[in-house]
Amino acid sequence: MSERDRPAPEAFLRAAAQEGRGRLKIFLGAAPGVGKTFEMLLQAAARSRAGVDVVAAVIETHGRLETEALTKEVEMLPRRSISYANRALTEMDLEGLLERRPQLALVDELAHSNAPGSRHPKRYQDVEELLDAGIDVYSTLNIQHVESLNDVVASFTRVRVRETVPDNVLEQAEIEVVDIPPDELIERLKQGKVYLPQEATRALSHFFSRTNLSALRELALRRAAQAVDARMLEDLRAQALGGTWGASERILVAVSEQPGAEELVRAGKRISDAAHGTWSAIHIETPRTQHLGEAEQRRVAAALNLASRLGAAVATVPASTVIEGLKSYAAEARTTQLVVGKSTRSRWFELRHGSIVDRLVRETPGVAVHVLPIDTANAPPARAGSRHSGWGAPSGYLWTALLVAVVTVIGSGLFHILDLGNVGLLYLLPVMAAASLFGLRTGLFAGLASSLCYNFFFLPPTGTLTIANPENVISIFMLLGVAFVTSQLTSRVRAQAVLAASSARANAALAGFLRQLTALGTAEEVAEAACHEIGLLLGVRVVILEQGETAGLSIKATSAPGAQLETMELAAAQWVLDTGQPAGRGTGSLTASDWQFQPLRAGDTVVAVLGLAREDGGEPVRSDQLSLLGSLADQTSLALERLSLESRMRDVDKVRERDRLRAALLSSVSHDLRTPLTSILGAAAELRQITQHALLDTIESEALRLNRFVANLLDMARVEAGALRLDLEPVDLTDAVSAAVHDTRRSLEGHSIILEVMPDLPLVTVDPRLFHHCLLNLLDNAGRYGAAGTPITVRAERFYGELVLSVIDEGPGLPPGAETQVFETFRRLEGSDRAVSGTGLGLAIVKGFAESMGMQVEAANREDKAGARFSIRFPEALLVRDKLQGMDI
Repeated sequence: MSERDRPAPEAFLRAAAQEGRGRLKIFLGAAPGVGKTFEMLLQAAARSRAGVDVVAAVIETHGRLETEALTKEVEMLPRRSISYANRALTEMDLEGLLERRPQLALVDELAHSNAPGSRHPKRYQDVEELLDAGIDVYSTLNIQHVESLNDVVASFTRVRVRETVPDNVLEQAEIEVVDIPPDELIERLKQGKVYLPQEATRALSHFFSRTNLSALRELALRRAAQAVDARMLEDLRAQALGGTWGASERILVAVSEQPGAEELVRAGKRISDAAHGTWSAIHIETPRTQHLGEAEQRRVAAALNLASRLGAAVATVPASTVIEGLKSYAAEARTTQLVVGKSTRSRWFELRHGSIVDRLVRETPGVAVHVLPIDTANAPPARAGSRHSGWGAPSGYLWTALLVAVVTVIGSGLFHILDLGNVGLLYLLPVMAAASLFGLRTGLFAGLASSLCYNFFFLPPTGTLTIANPENVISIFMLLGVAFVTSQLTSRVRAQAVLAASSARANAALAGFLRQLTALGTAEEVAEAACHEIGLLLGVRVVILEQGETAGLSIKATSAPGAQLETMELAAAQWVLDTGQPAGRGTGSLTASDWQFQPLRAGDTVVAVLGLAREDGGEPVRSDQLSLLGSLADQTSLALERLSLESRMRDVDKVRERDRLRAALLSSVSHDLRTPLTSILGAAAELRQITQHALLDTIESEALRLNRFVANLLDMARVEAGALRLDLEPVDLTDAVSAAVHDTRRSLEGHSIILEVMPDLPLVTVDPRLFHHCLLNLLDNAGRYGAAGTPITVRAERFYGELVLSVIDEGPGLPPGAETQVFETFRRLEGSDRAVSGTGLGLAIVKGFAESMGMQVEAANREDKAGARFSIRFPEALLVRDKLQGMDI
């Protein structure tokens, strides 16, 4: 049994881990309202009628009559009541469900966040526990809640979903797509079958556009196809089944040294884009490729670099023959389409060597082979002497002739002891030795020379090439046949040994390189060691460049002391640093440079640039060195990133200690100030009872302002120390805004307040005291920076997936680019039009408090007139869907 015929051990381990575990089925939809819950209940009811024990743990019908009717066909498990902040909230009764232990549990809305006090913060974690207990689960999910697609969905819907599910949950589940056309979903929305009429109007103008729904639908179908393809490949590896079994297209481009290699790569990219599949480019490294000329190596390297830039997975695979390498890689990658080139060959060449294309078509059933013609007529000829002759070195033939002569002498001495047949077997020794040491053709020469010597010296009549006995003719041909087969086998073993030795040397070099880099403690030492080792392994000059502290790139280390880079080389290196793409000789960019530059990445950031060049001006990196260079560059990047992270951690420790001391100082000073302030405020209150004087108003007003400043200092210290304690409870925005406006009436004197907060808005789950502080600081900021006599507007707006509360003034607005700077600690935007006293702590406190409660804060200028707008965004998770749920009736 070959390696590819054996089941994958990893697949066995994963299958073993699933033993005794429940199965998860997810009904995936593009958007709310497509019928996921309805379809889940429909299938659950059918299984219940078939005798399966089904229990509905959580079902969200959203008032849809058809869905509510289906709930009567399955057993409904009562929800568990959770007391939180003197409110009664309901969640899935996980303990009761585990005790009830049905065969199948229905858990709607997989991405739901549980109420505080639940066993797990997320519902998908409850589902994981049910699966571990051996209970099958049906659940529902919208595509925008998949973690890896969160940014993609937000980019075109302008709505960022806060409740997400990790991708590994989908990878272990069976996925069924519940799909309806966008026009039909929009019609359902207009009929009030998805949301209430007032919410449906907002949804149609924002999230539920035809364009958004079409894009979400495509994402859902693609994600389901990927899950099906991954599950199918897992089963194939576990069962060691052959074939392509393509649920999605997987394209493989075979890159050779022929002139049209880059055209093949571009064709592979077009095929991949048209089929919406994945693709890769591969170069098969055989013993023959070790003798390629410089021009041919440059073509292979350029084609692989182009494939990498176009997004392909690039690989160089060693194999004894091109056919075997392509077949093995295609079978392992489950390739569905293969792109190869066919150059113009003479009929005599094809008769002698055969056609790779014809063999691929015959020997790769189930794979669509795209054959593209390659025009080699106008290709530049290979440099003379660039490739060794395929007939082998002359010294090999001389040694072979000497071996045949030695065997002839030995055979002559043993001729009277051994019979004629055994003497003939002696000639197999030089055949095997020549084939293993010098190659196939030298082995064939040994077989022919052995046959002639055997005939001339041992077959009667001796001393001539005449064969008197016909039986000896058969012996001669048998000797030639055995010599030919033995030469073939020995040559193949030799080629495999050469490839294995080359691979072992590369692995040993990589291991030693990594071991050396790990032992170094500074970035300078790592750079010097990397340059030295890469230069030795690849036989090139090496430099590592990094961004200077002032401007431009500077050489950090080099394998050639005194190396200088010209303006062209520095420009190419700077381009690599800026774009993260290779440049220079042998790439597709800035090829006039004699150096080739590769990016050294740490994640998505280019930390340095690696430059390579040869002393003789040749191609910096051969095609067979690309894989080794990539591994060396990756290990160098990891070593530099490790040292950078260690340096940052030391800096973080210093900053943390400094912040701890600052917080302690602020806390101490604030407490010391609060005691006399309390006395001053108390004395002012007593004086007001005795006499009325304007100075008392000033004393009391300034003391209150100073008291608020001290409170801000204390709050900032608590935010930075992470010592906030949240007491979350549902709060009515109307009451919260009214209370904040009342408490800031002195600082808002001279401004009229416009309240645009509708009483029918849902409650928000916040800490009332911290939220009150946020509103106080936002209103105080608007009062100080708004123009005298202008109104201040407090507006609450409901959008799909969130609620936005804004405080809007009519002041000078924010300077360009200052939208995020205003929330920094002690940041004050000084200027002639903003000469207002303050500490720069109020907005930083708003940001710290809001983010600790799961909200977002934004600042922007008004679009209709001069002024600033500060907004607090409440995600869907913080909204109480049913307002009565958060109120005492």
